[in-house]
Amino acid sequence: MIRSIMRHLSAWLFASFVAGSALASSVAGLPDFTSLVERQGLAVVNISTTQVRGKSPQLPFPGLDESDPMFDFFRKFIPRHPEIPQFGPDNQSLGSGFIISADGYILTNAHVVEEADEIVVRLADKREFRARVIGADARSDIALIRIEASGLPRVTFGDPDKLKVGEWVVAIGSPFGFEQSVTAGIVSAKGRSLPDENFVPFIQTDVAINPGNSGGPLFNLKGEVVGVNSQIYSRTGGFMGLSFAIPIDVAMDVQHQLRTHGRVQRGRIGVAIQEVTRDLADGFGLPRAAGALVSAVEPDSPAARAGMEQGDVIVRFDGKSVENSSDLPRIVAAVRPGAKVPVQVYRNGAPRDLVVTVGEWQDGKPGRQRGTVPKSQAAPNRLGLALAPPTPAQRRERGIEQGLVVERAVGAAARAEIREGDLVLALVVAGKQTPLKSVEEFNRQVANLKEGQQVTLLVKRGEATSYVSLRADK
Repeated sequence: MIRSIMRHLSAWLFASFVAGSALASSVAGLPDFTSLVERQGLAVVNISTTQVRGKSPQLPFPGLDESDPMFDFFRKFIPRHPEIPQFGPDNQSLGSGFIISADGYILTNAHVVEEADEIVVRLADKREFRARVIGADARSDIALIRIEASGLPRVTFGDPDKLKVGEWVVAIGSPFGFEQSVTAGIVSAKGRSLPDENFVPFIQTDVAINPGNSGGPLFNLKGEVVGVNSQIYSRTGGFMGLSFAIPIDVAMDVQHQLRTHGRVQRGRIGVAIQEVTRDLADGFGLPRAAGALVSAVEPDSPAARAGMEQGDVIVRFDGKSVENSSDLPRIVAAVRPGAKVPVQVYRNGAPRDLVVTVGEWQDGKPGRQRGTVPKSQAAPNRLGLALAPPTPAQRRERGIEQGLVVERAVGAAARAEIREGDLVLALVVAGKQTPLKSVEEFNRQVANLKEGQQVTLLVKRGEATSYVSLRADK
C-alpha cells in the first residue's frame, strides 16, 4: 500500500516537475521589452496641436442678436451660408513622434500636424516646447518638426529590409493621450500597398495602435526604429489587429528632402498599369505572372520618349525587380527626376531593354480620410501660406499675368480669411509693394520678417481684388 502511494507520488512529482520546467522554458522564451523601453522611451514625445477656428463669431443673421430666442432657432434649423466661416471651440488633436537628432528634429505623421496653428511637444521628462514645421509630405504621411532644444535623447535606426514576418516589434506612443504607452506584437506582412497610398511599402503588424499613436516609432527587439506608425484598418474606429507603419528608410529619405529642399521630389514616367494575372501572363507569353502591365502610355511622356508601348510588361526598373504592379510606383518615385535608368520590358513574349529619363511627379492627391491634406508639399511660411506658381491652364482661365496661387492657408493667413485658390499678387512691407513672381523670393522676404510684424497682401478672389493685413507668426 505504502509502496503504491509512493509510486503515485513520485509520478505526480515528476509530472509536475516536467510541466513546471516546460512552463518556465516557455516563459523564458518570451521577449523582455523592459530594457528597450527604458533606453528608447526617452526619445518618444507626445504632440498636441491646436487649430484656431476663429476669434469672434460673425452672425449669419444680420440684425438678430444672439440673446434673441429666435437666434438659437435659426442657428439650429437654417443652414449657414457657405461663404461664412464656421466658428466655435478650437480644434485640438493628439499624436506621437520621436526625436531623430539631439538638436531638436522630430519625426511624426503629416496628418498629426496638418493645418495646426500651434504645436506643443511634451518630452518624456515632462518638459514642453512649441514646435515649428520644417516640412510635411502628404503622399508619405511624414512630417519633420523642430523644437529649440539641445542635448536631447534620440532614437537609433534599423534596417526594415532585414525585418522578418513573424518578428516581434514594439510601439511606444500616446494613444488617447496616455503618454509613454507601450504595446507589442509581430510583423504580419511587409510591402503592403493601401488604396491611394502607392508610394509607401507599409509594414503590417498586429501591434495595438489607436488614435494618438500616429507618428510614433515602431521598434525591433534591438531597440532600433524600423517604422513610423501611421494607419490602422478598422470597421469600428478602434484597433482591430491591423496596423500599418511607414518603413523608416522611406521616412528618413522624405525628411532629408524636406530639410534640404523644403519638398519631396518623386519620379514619374507617365504610364497607366495593371496587375499581371495568370491568364494575362499566358496571353502575353510571360514565363510567370509578375510585373506591371502597361495599359496606357501618356503622349510625350518619359515612357513614350523611351519607346515604351501599350501592352509592354515592365519586369525590372532601375535594376530592381517588379514582382507586382504595386511595386512600380514606389520604385519609380524613389528615382530622382532627370535620372536615366534602365528598364526591362516583355514585348511580344520576349524581353527588351529600354532607357527612360525619369520625369517629376506633380502631386494632385485628394484629401486623406483623416482630414484635408495640403496640396502643397512645402510647409506654410510664417504668414501661414503655401503658394505655388499658376499652371498654364490657370493663367488662361483666370487671365493671370502675375501672382501666386494659394494652395494652403493656416495660422495668420487663415485668421485673415485667405483661402485656398486665392491669388496673391503683391507683398507690401513698410509701405513698399513688391509684385510676386516666385515662391522662393516670397518665402525669403517672409522669413526676414520680425515676429508680429504687420504686412499687407494684395489678394484677388474671383473678380474682386483687395488688400489684406496680417502679422507674421513666430
